Amino acid sequence: MKMRILAIADVESKYYWDYFEKTKLEGIDLIISCGDLAPQYLSFLATYAKVPVLYVHGNHDGCYDDTPPEGCECIDDQIYVYRGVRILGLGGSMKYNYGPYQYSDAEMKRRILKLKLKLQRKKGFDILVSHSPALGINDGDDIPHRGFIGLTELLIDYSPTLFLHGHVHLNYGRGVKREETYMDTRVINAYERYVFDVEIPDDPPKRGLFFKNQEGQPNRKDRKQEKHKITTKVLERRAAKDAAEREEFEKAAARQRRDNQ
Repeated sequence: MKMRILAIADVESKYYWDYFEKTKLEGIDLIISCGDLAPQYLSFLATYAKVPVLYVHGNHDGCYDDTPPEGCECIDDQIYVYRGVRILGLGGSMKYNYGPYQYSDAEMKRRILKLKLKLQRKKGFDILVSHSPALGINDGDDIPHRGFIGLTELLIDYSPTLFLHGHVHLNYGRGVKREETYMDTRVINAYERYVFDVEIPDDPPKRGLFFKNQEGQPNRKDRKQEKHKITTKVLERRAAKDAAEREEFEKAAARQRRDNQ
């Protein structure tokens, strides 16, 4: 089954809001928001779209508690099934100032653990939707933009077809990618707007740790090695970054001491 998806996040696109035409939504099968968008923007799209508008919360979406997007479906901590495609939602970002929809790695893992029974009943999932990136996959080294290890483990354990996220803006630097591939999963940064086609099997396969010997899925040993590899790589990169920052701080402090003498 081929689906055309409009993924949005972080910035309300003038293309759809300021310069809107109904024809711009023609051919879209599904709209998915990865967070940090005005609820009025999502409600506007839902008014004119003839397809579901799904969303997860971003770390700046505290206003949704009082003004939820009308005509839209929140899929946070849910598995939403559309045309047989299983879509798992896990919004929020890494905790950095104790604002709404911010979580520690441990808190995100607890959210995922609570979904284990649903995942078993649904025989896995095909699309992962989050606000934050996954650890080591298009994330940043600063705390607010670091990815969750729990999301990375979901990609390793379930091998979904697609992973959508936002939070890391494409204008942050040359290293931020719109698309990449992690193992068997297509990873897309939904910043502002992105329309793409994705092919999902008409009879989606069983995925995950509950279903052994699934063709094309890594075994438990391979999964464990991959988790160790990506975690080690990220920690080494961040340790080098922290060391460089400490060195710069010490140089600045030394210059200050000389100036004060």
